[in-house]
Amino acid sequence: MTVTDSNLPPGRDSLTEDLLWRGLIQDSTGPDELRALLDGPSATFYVGFDPTAPSLHVGNLMQVVTARRLQLAGHRPLLLVGGATGQIGDPKESAERTLNPPEVIAGWVQRIRDQLSPFVTYTGDNAARMVNNLEWTGEMSVVEFLRDVGKHFPVNKMLAREVVKARLESGISYTEFSYQLLQANDFFELHRRHGCQLQYGGSDQWGNITAGVDYVRRRGAGPVQAFTTPLVTKSDGTKFGKSETGAVWLDPEMTSPYAFYQFWLNADDRDVTRYLRYFSFRSRSELEELEKATAERPQARAAQRALAEELTTLVHGERETAQAIAASQALFGRGALEELSPETLRAALAEAGLVPVDELPDVAGLLKESGLVPSMKEARRVIAEGGAYVNNVRVAEVDATVSDADLLHGRYLVLRRGKRSFAGVELRG
Repeated sequence: MTVTDSNLPPGRDSLTEDLLWRGLIQDSTGPDELRALLDGPSATFYVGFDPTAPSLHVGNLMQVVTARRLQLAGHRPLLLVGGATGQIGDPKESAERTLNPPEVIAGWVQRIRDQLSPFVTYTGDNAARMVNNLEWTGEMSVVEFLRDVGKHFPVNKMLAREVVKARLESGISYTEFSYQLLQANDFFELHRRHGCQLQYGGSDQWGNITAGVDYVRRRGAGPVQAFTTPLVTKSDGTKFGKSETGAVWLDPEMTSPYAFYQFWLNADDRDVTRYLRYFSFRSRSELEELEKATAERPQARAAQRALAEELTTLVHGERETAQAIAASQALFGRGALEELSPETLRAALAEAGLVPVDELPDVAGLLKESGLVPSMKEARRVIAEGGAYVNNVRVAEVDATVSDADLLHGRYLVLRRGKRSFAGVELRG
């Protein structure tokens, strides 16, 4: 059943109302029961993350920030990183998943636990807790699993799941088919061990989540509730969480804080107000002001800047955010390049296009080598017309050269053509 604004009592400023206004509740097991749970005394909830990669990505942020939002409202988070379910994998519609070795998954579990830690607090009456479903699944025998869990799952209902139906013709292994049982059992075990009353997840998990609610009931426990958040999409039809260089990860070694900042800064005007409602912790009035500013002066990109700054700070901290902002300004001549750390400068140049060289030719040669111009003739023309810059300094002479003394941090040059086109050069060795 889908929760709608018509279910809300008039004039009530509640957690449920805020979640609905932000568009964070797509489906629920019951609007009235969910509202009573969310707006009532502190309840224990869980959300799961399977270690299918060494890092979370921005697509996971919906669940991460929602956990933070619920805890700030007084509820107790159980953050489950699936050491067991990560070894199986939720079925994909396209093909069977590749099974990663258990030792690899164990390493990813720890990395993801470390990534999740800063988003919630672990002290106080509603202290968060990390859990791993390998704790109860790993010790279960095959006979126990079939008798205690499998007995409660009608196969006809499992076959009705959309992703299973999509795979029936091409084939689906029993391993992936059984994933739903494992996730359902997680809800039962967390209810039994920690009094968990609520699960939420992405809308693509609705079948698994409702199976868990039903399984808890069949085992004579509960009642428990559940809801889903919408899948985040882009208005242009491209996949959310992808940049020109690939997936946008939370791990700074996989996606630099600068690239992370730029991902949000480049959000489409058609998407940014929706992203702010999903991910920002700003008040409703602040978000409405940003929505108004986007409608009236989209070229100022006030909403994108607010979103990029808030989320980069949340994920990477204030220092890295300040460096990312400084880099964005400095690359276009509005700040000092010398003040950027080597890591931030390299990350920014890598996003624009960083060309390695073994020696430093003249500026015209660098412009051509970097791809900012198609030919030496065009490079000389740009310089002659005053449109070429090295480290934000206009190049005055067509035959100008650079030396080691011009290198930033002893190895980088920032080239710019006009106001908006720039690239980087890295001296090897």
